[in-house]
Amino acid sequence: MALKGIDIFKLTPKTNCKECGNPTCMAFSMKVASGAVEITKCPHLSDEVLAKVSESNAPPMKSITVKAGDTEYKLGGETVLYRHEKTFVSKTLYAMTVCTCMDDATVDQKIADSMKVDYDRIGERMYCEYIFVNCKDNADKFTALAQKAAAANRGVVLNCTDVDTMKAAATAIKDAKPILNGANASNYEAMSALATELGCVLGVSGADLDELYDTVAKIEALGNKNLILDVGTASVKAAFEGAVQIRRAALLNKDRTFGYPTIVNVGALAAGDEAFETALASLFTVKYGSIVVLSDMTYAKSLALHGLRQNVFTDPQKPMKVEPGIYPLNKADENAPCCITVDFALTYFVVSGELERSGVPCNLLISDAGGYSVLTAWAAGKLSANTIVKFINEHDIANKIKNRTLILPGKVAVLKGEVQDKLPDWKVVVGPTEAVGLVKFMKELQA
Repeated sequence: MALKGIDIFKLTPKTNCKECGNPTCMAFSMKVASGAVEITKCPHLSDEVLAKVSESNAPPMKSITVKAGDTEYKLGGETVLYRHEKTFVSKTLYAMTVCTCMDDATVDQKIADSMKVDYDRIGERMYCEYIFVNCKDNADKFTALAQKAAAANRGVVLNCTDVDTMKAAATAIKDAKPILNGANASNYEAMSALATELGCVLGVSGADLDELYDTVAKIEALGNKNLILDVGTASVKAAFEGAVQIRRAALLNKDRTFGYPTIVNVGALAAGDEAFETALASLFTVKYGSIVVLSDMTYAKSLALHGLRQNVFTDPQKPMKVEPGIYPLNKADENAPCCITVDFALTYFVVSGELERSGVPCNLLISDAGGYSVLTAWAAGKLSANTIVKFINEHDIANKIKNRTLILPGKVAVLKGEVQDKLPDWKVVVGPTEAVGLVKFMKELQA
């Protein structure tokens, strides 16, 4: 049970030294209890007290660190069942599948195709983070596939229940820190020992939730709490019930035995139906797959899944923004006119889409407006003549672009006079009030 503020206060030195950044030990204790401040901010607490408070105030779902190529990710650590309650903190990761049952040419092609899906969307890299290596037979080929997956600079999930086969493959790529997805009721001791020896996350499965629960409890008793739970592939219904019940047991019942992230193999559940597989991946992105395994990753799947993931795992209290700067469209150069708008992601995509549709070369200037829409930014003082001039000066627009035409959003036409006064060398033009009018407007401006 989490300690209350008064309980934490009793463990502090009560000197009100302010070294933690708070005026009193009581204020510090209250913030620690609410999760706003880490207990380690107090330099005068013993290791015993730090461990006691950290353990009692830790989220019911353990946060584990996984390695995917050169990048580390956090899985788990969630505190709410629904995003509107607070926010989700650890985004779902996606994996594509290769198997020992495939020939080398098929494996190479699948990996190469998945590597092509790699792009940026609103400042976030969208790609397939993991390769799921499935062993159906041939231990030597399993090791070779593991090495090939690790060489692709992606994370690796090794799926095998035979301890010796798993050990050979995992040892061969131990620096990649693969997830060893193979522990069950019959082999958990040996699998746990192997995962602990190599410093890897251990995937645990069971014939049903009861068996999974008992196996996790036994592995925890061995001292291993670096786990991820496989909900299985018996049926879609069983996998969904497993993912939901595991999350509810951890967060509502505070049962830390089920307080781990989950892995869901939707490729196996869909059995070759691509549309159904994408639908299942969408389902488990929301409910509650930490790693979702697909048969492959294509742009068609990626655009749907990564877009959904970015929306679900974006903090609803923080607006989605694009990076301020100059965005040349339609092969624009220094002689193309400038359109300026705000950094709200939706505004950027709508405006840039219409400008591209016009076919007229232009430089889209994105100013820092705190992620607000045009009218909201204007009302908050984040889009004004002063901020526009500041942006143009900070980004050295005058020296980078020779064209002196600046197009303002039509909804802030009121700024035209003041902007013109502050930028006398520019021709300030008011654009349409709605983005849909940009195609006609830009063509007429070019004429």
